[in-house]
Amino acid sequence: MKLEAYEAEAALEQDHWWFVARRSFFQAYISRLNLPETAKILDIGTSTGTNLRMLVDMGFSNIQGLDFSEHAIAFCHAKGLPAVTKGDICAVPFENDSFDLVVATDILEHVDDDKTALKEIYRILKPGGHALITVPMFMSLWGLQDDISLHKRRYNKSEITNLIKAAPFSVQVECFFNFILFIPIWSARKIIRFFNIQAKSENNINNAFINRCLKVIFELDTKIAPIIKPPFGVSYFYLLQK
Repeated sequence: MKLEAYEAEAALEQDHWWFVARRSFFQAYISRLNLPETAKILDIGTSTGTNLRMLVDMGFSNIQGLDFSEHAIAFCHAKGLPAVTKGDICAVPFENDSFDLVVATDILEHVDDDKTALKEIYRILKPGGHALITVPMFMSLWGLQDDISLHKRRYNKSEITNLIKAAPFSVQVECFFNFILFIPIWSARKIIRFFNIQAKSENNINNAFINRCLKVIFELDTKIAPIIKPPFGVSYFYLLQK
C-alpha cells in the first residue's frame, strides 16, 4: 500500500466501523475453533495491526505477523503489537506444518502469483489447521481504495473458487459479505471517481454519526450473510482447513 494509506489505517482502525465490525465477524469464527491460548497463529499481511489487535484481545499468546512493508512493521511496533517479520506471502519464511491458524485478510489481491501465495498458506499450516481468508470482489467496485492499496485485482466468484481449488483445502465456511452496503459503496466510488475527489483513504470520508450507523449495518450484515448466502457482496469470506 501507499504510505498515506498506512497512515490513514493506523489512525482509524481501532474505531472505524469497517475495521470494528470485520474484527467481530472474524472473532466469532475463530472462537468456534476452540483453539488454546497457546495456539500458534500467523497473521499474513498485517498492515497496521488490525488483526493482531483482535488476536491479542482474544487472549492468544503465540502470535506472529508477516508483512512485506517496513511501514506496516513500524506501525505495528509503535502500537506494541506482536512482532512482525518482514517477508513475502509467496515465500513465507516459516517451516512446513508450523501454525494452527493463518489469518490472511485482503492480501491475495496484492500479489501477482496468488496461487503460490495460497499454496504457501497451506504449506505452513499444521494438519487440521485452519486458514481465515477474505478477498475483495467485483472489478465494477474498483475505486480509490483499490488504487491506494495497490491492488492487482478484485475477484469474481469463479476466479476465487478456482483459486481455492488450487490448494487441497477443505472449505468449512464460505460466503459473500458486506452485501447490504454493496449499492451505496458502488455509488460512492463512482461519485468519487467522477468528481476526482482526493483523499488519503476512503475510510477518511466519515464522521461520528455515519460511523455509528454503518457499524450497526455492517455488524448485521456479517451475522446474516453466512446464513442467507447472498449472491453478491463487496468481499468474500473463507474458513478453510488443511
